[in-house]
Amino acid sequence: MAPAEHGECFVLCSGGEVDLDLGNYERYLSVRLTSEHNITTGKVYLNVIEKERRGDYLGKTVQIVPHVTDSIKDWIKRVSKIPVDGTGEEPDVCIIELGGTIGDIESMPFIEALTQLRHGAGAGNFLNIHVSYVPTVHGEQKTKPTQHAVKSIRSYGLIPDIVACRCETPLAQSTVAKLALHCQVEADQVLVVRDMPTIYQVPLLLSEQKLIPQLRSKLALEKITVSPAMATQGTALWDLWKSVVTPTYQDEVKIALVGKYITCQDAYLSVVKALEHSAMRIRKKLNLMWIDSEDLEPTTGGGAAQAKYHKAWHDVSTASGIIVPGGFGHRGTEGMMLVSKWARDNEIPFLGVCLGFQVAAIQFARDLCGMPGATSEEFDAQATDRVVVFMPEIDRKTMGGTMRLGLRKTIFQQDTAWSRARALYGGAEVIEERHRHRYEINPELVEKLEKTGLHFVGKDETGERMEIFELRDHPFFVGTQFHAEYQSQVVNPSRPYLGFVAASAGCLDQVLKQDPVEPFKTATLLNGAT
Repeated sequence: MAPAEHGECFVLCSGGEVDLDLGNYERYLSVRLTSEHNITTGKVYLNVIEKERRGDYLGKTVQIVPHVTDSIKDWIKRVSKIPVDGTGEEPDVCIIELGGTIGDIESMPFIEALTQLRHGAGAGNFLNIHVSYVPTVHGEQKTKPTQHAVKSIRSYGLIPDIVACRCETPLAQSTVAKLALHCQVEADQVLVVRDMPTIYQVPLLLSEQKLIPQLRSKLALEKITVSPAMATQGTALWDLWKSVVTPTYQDEVKIALVGKYITCQDAYLSVVKALEHSAMRIRKKLNLMWIDSEDLEPTTGGGAAQAKYHKAWHDVSTASGIIVPGGFGHRGTEGMMLVSKWARDNEIPFLGVCLGFQVAAIQFARDLCGMPGATSEEFDAQATDRVVVFMPEIDRKTMGGTMRLGLRKTIFQQDTAWSRARALYGGAEVIEERHRHRYEINPELVEKLEKTGLHFVGKDETGERMEIFELRDHPFFVGTQFHAEYQSQVVNPSRPYLGFVAASAGCLDQVLKQDPVEPFKTATLLNGAT
């Protein structure tokens, strides 16, 4: 997926590369999803074609209804029974997101499938929440777009039980009454989902509008037995959520994000969320500065180019911490290297992720290992000093789905008791984080880099693949080949990100004294809260 078009490509534990929305679901629900949870038109059509080729349809004409719609329904039913991670139990509730806009031709088979699913499920087993935008034009709240959208979806047989109205400001009671009348729902079935100070306060808003009692009633959740221990855990987690997301923090921590795709900030969605989670944990307001790495590279261009150059370096020099996230290709990497040098020389907290990990190692080799021509095979395949090389097992010809993907182990090496990165994981010997890369640190140069002071404190099971580097005599200079942001959660921030933000705020020592939080609280905690 092109970052500038699709935003972030989220990676699951299984290695599946999926849309960034699945990352939002993992962060909010504290569950681990699989590639099966991502249903696309291409997957459905491929499934139908394979059945036809096997003869499952006995030579009958293959049609959208019933063959495609049945495939969608069967997929949903099968995936909804996948045991909840950490419990081994079948879920009580399955959430289905039907994306797009009503009327789009791409969505029609899915709308028909869900209409049939609603009919087959029966009362108390299906709830449809229709989300619609209510614009304000010249101070007047317009309900016509929502009225027409609901009219259209009702005509297809998918009847909304709740209408969730997105809006910038609270809707007037007269607007809510008008929506209820023309959308044929009760007033309490119209949820006003107005803009909140942070997205993390939206669950509080929905709770205030009595969404939970409606869910209990319309999905017959009263019939589900929740143990006292589970209910207590759920309440405690809900209270923790509220205590983290509610306060308005006065003190800020200023972070510079130096990347290649800042024109589409969704390309770094999980990175931003991990930074936000970490800032909330230490009770600071995140002040995130977006810096195009190309702007940090010396230029001979005219006034505009020079202005961008000086502005970018001014922002870098005023930041309390610098993060360089992942990416692909040579463009902008020289700027990333220069900013890693700045952070290293000026003792500014630094976190390099994937490509950021690689370029920081390259710059270190250029400056301190007598390798001025150090580079990556990705940038120059014929270079002599290739600090970063192509992984031998990767398919060089096929781009899609051929990287080192998914959850992999990282083993902390001996004599790393001093490591802040290890301390952030509670002194663990082995951790698991998600990967997405096809290049790695050249194993032949590891010894040379380590002798000069770039300590690879974490490696894979073979000891040949570098996972974490760290400078010993630096406030916080850490790089990770893995993408720790993928597993960050609101009440359980990613460990490297938390350490980085805490170091930037000057409170890393206090954070290291806290007990580490186990990643991925099981979904039963949230079920208890419900």
